[in-house]
Amino acid sequence: MARPSTEPTVSTAPTGSTEPTDPARVRRRWSHAATAALGMVVCLATAPAGHAAESARGAAAGAARPGLAPAASWTSRDAAAYWTSERMAAAAPGRDDTPGGSASASGTAAAAPAAEPAKPAAEPAKPAAQVPNTAQHFDGVPSVGVLFSVDGDARTHHCTASVVHSPHRNLILTAGHCNPGTHAAFVPQYRSGATTQPYGVWAIEESFAYDDRGTTGDKADLDFAFATVAPAEDGRSLEEVTGGNLLTPTPGYTNDVTVIGYPNVRNDPADRAVRCAARTARLTGTRELRMDCGGFYGGTSGSPWLTDLDDETGTGRVIGVIGGLNGGGPKGPHNDRTSYSPYFGGKILSLYSRAVRS
Repeated sequence: MARPSTEPTVSTAPTGSTEPTDPARVRRRWSHAATAALGMVVCLATAPAGHAAESARGAAAGAARPGLAPAASWTSRDAAAYWTSERMAAAAPGRDDTPGGSASASGTAAAAPAAEPAKPAAEPAKPAAQVPNTAQHFDGVPSVGVLFSVDGDARTHHCTASVVHSPHRNLILTAGHCNPGTHAAFVPQYRSGATTQPYGVWAIEESFAYDDRGTTGDKADLDFAFATVAPAEDGRSLEEVTGGNLLTPTPGYTNDVTVIGYPNVRNDPADRAVRCAARTARLTGTRELRMDCGGFYGGTSGSPWLTDLDDETGTGRVIGVIGGLNGGGPKGPHNDRTSYSPYFGGKILSLYSRAVRS
């Protein structure tokens, strides 16, 4: 795909949507390392007129500030050498990563900001009899994987991310509250216990998110982030190896999607990818999406919501990610059964444009 020369076109939001004013891009280091190109594969798709409802989350941020300069000590070769199968297997379970303190909250991540106040549950969890689907374990797809990093007691994979198409073929997409620590890496189609990961281990370089993102109130509408990854030792880019999904404005509140994620081992001892086909709806009282399917425990923050998934290539159009209010789901018992996503509109396209121009 040719490098875009202009900002992506943003369709007009429907009446009643409130788009935050021009936001700041935050480029933050997800590790103390870095030395290659960016990564997060998102593709710019044009939204149909009248169908790019922009989420109301996120107050205006200040002027964009530059990210930290890359350190010259963290490459994908370093990441693969550090994150051996032994180190992955011996990684300490992530700390209690749910907003309400439950170990099974949907879409939460170990690195959620500690100062973020807890958000009351938007709605009660449904009884088991009303849950239409349960996610099934499967072998995963190359364009979806896990984030590993070292941060306090969180040394296991703590969030899910997906490759998105980009000019430099080096972008991944995840939730905005997934803030890795040092030695951060992306592992596509992660295989627990494998001596060699099928699509390698990729060093995370730089991340792009909004200053005023969060998991409560209007901030939750901006709970998405991009990051770049270093090339492989042989010079290949991430997308050359895994393929990438097309970043697409959310076409409306009702969509048929396939959601793919990786619950962390604390919540799901199988330590495998899960997938679920579900229909989305509007989360009452917000401009977010919701979907009902069990099995999306902590660790699935950042899981892509895919339409037009091609089973042969394992790629599709990404119209959402697990994230948003409360980090991506309600509080309370059985909260793995309902997941949320920010609405993709002008804000995520603007952030993508900044990421690919960096």
